[in-house]
Amino acid sequence: MWALSAVGYRRLGAVGSLAILGGGWFAGKLPVHDPWGVWTDHGSATKAMAAAVAYVGLTVLVVAWWQYGKTASTARDTLVTLAWWTAPFLLAPPLYSADVYSYIAQGSMVLEGHDVYTVGPSALDPGGIGGDAAASVGNHWRDTPAPYGPLFLLISAAVAWTTGATIVPAVLAMRLVALASLVLIVWSLRRLAHEHGRSESRALWLGALNPLLLIHVVGGVHNDGLMIGLMLAGFVLALRGQWIAGSALVGLAMMVKSPAAVSLLFIGVLVHAAATGPEWRRWAKGLLAPGLVACAVAGGATLISGTGFGWLTTQGVAANIHTALSVTSDLGLGLGELAHLLLDVDAEPVKSVVRTLGLAVALGLILVLGRRAMRGTVTPGHALGLSLLALVALSPMVQPWYLLWGMAVVAATARYGRLFAVLIVLSAALVYETHPMGATPPYGFVLAGLAVALGTLAIRRIPVVPQDVRLPRRRSPEDTAEHQDTPVSADSPAPAPSPQNTP
Repeated sequence: MWALSAVGYRRLGAVGSLAILGGGWFAGKLPVHDPWGVWTDHGSATKAMAAAVAYVGLTVLVVAWWQYGKTASTARDTLVTLAWWTAPFLLAPPLYSADVYSYIAQGSMVLEGHDVYTVGPSALDPGGIGGDAAASVGNHWRDTPAPYGPLFLLISAAVAWTTGATIVPAVLAMRLVALASLVLIVWSLRRLAHEHGRSESRALWLGALNPLLLIHVVGGVHNDGLMIGLMLAGFVLALRGQWIAGSALVGLAMMVKSPAAVSLLFIGVLVHAAATGPEWRRWAKGLLAPGLVACAVAGGATLISGTGFGWLTTQGVAANIHTALSVTSDLGLGLGELAHLLLDVDAEPVKSVVRTLGLAVALGLILVLGRRAMRGTVTPGHALGLSLLALVALSPMVQPWYLLWGMAVVAATARYGRLFAVLIVLSAALVYETHPMGATPPYGFVLAGLAVALGTLAIRRIPVVPQDVRLPRRRSPEDTAEHQDTPVSADSPAPAPSPQNTP
């Protein structure tokens, strides 16, 4: 394949981002009514052509990102590239999702005194504050209570109050929150990579420059970015011995989305390792102290917000909607239908049991990883990344951007190897699953499957690493005997490389 310099791929990716902006302006998730007349429907023919432009731009961006990963770029170079690729998304309408309309509507509900944990956005007055946002919420979510924590509802309410929940300024304000989340992710990735002796540039490339993050956190304005940023920052502080502040940040992350709570287990591992005194006291401090700090912060945020503790009962509402990326939901649905066909029993309980078993297996894997981290066979940071990936893989509801939960951690803690390669391929493929207007058409899965096949062939042929990184070769028995005391890691650098170029 033709090769450009890092600057050339930076420019190519910027062209891709601009094409996504141009296509998304007409084919993105446009509001039902925009009082400013900026984001309006121009008809089905225009939307079809614009969607094609957006898909082409997305492919250009993915190719540029893939090839940029092979360049020996410094962290500073990667940050400049990130700025180039992010900038076009900042003024775009909502892309690849309608969730931001739910955020604005839920913030308006808080201002209007509605209980967001018992009713959905449809409770808003169509002609009042947040009415336009509520009308633009996806059908599945219009009557669904908020599954988010009080901190995020306070942020949404602040946006609704400052903008009057008017569509364009409210969406752009929420995108500023997403941009701040990206900044926090970048800050955390660099420090997490440094703590683990990994390349900051490589961590930024997979964890922040990733097209999956750009289109869904910045373009789609998903609050997962804020959860990831707060969680990573909290874990970084814990790694540096500031576990109380770190646990507090994780508590705030939980008040955005609850999966951030997984990190408390691995902060506990760090606390246990650093504690002194009798063993029982070290265990008690490691197992209980981070959780108590996070719960105190969560309770305080709930009381300050005035939204109540209803968020404890709405964590499973999203699972009521079937998503094809959830293995346990697909398996449960298939087994349920089979049981109904053969045994004439209701399919829903079978599906529910399978999904529950999936979560139980995920919990078991997380505990095993926690135990391994306690024994020192895996670092707590890497174990956290693996745990979040396991949780997503076995969750009853999976969206493409959920992969970012664990991938952001793994990007800064793992060496280049099979897992790293799998995450690269999945990142390049899952961007195709969703249409710019937020739908999941059947051809999206076809495109994603094609991308997986092509990506797998490409990465097996030429690994996505800088040229000065030496990968392991197949060893003969003689090599194994000769080098048994000095194994070569999956991403060992060539002699005397720059630290920035070591994955």
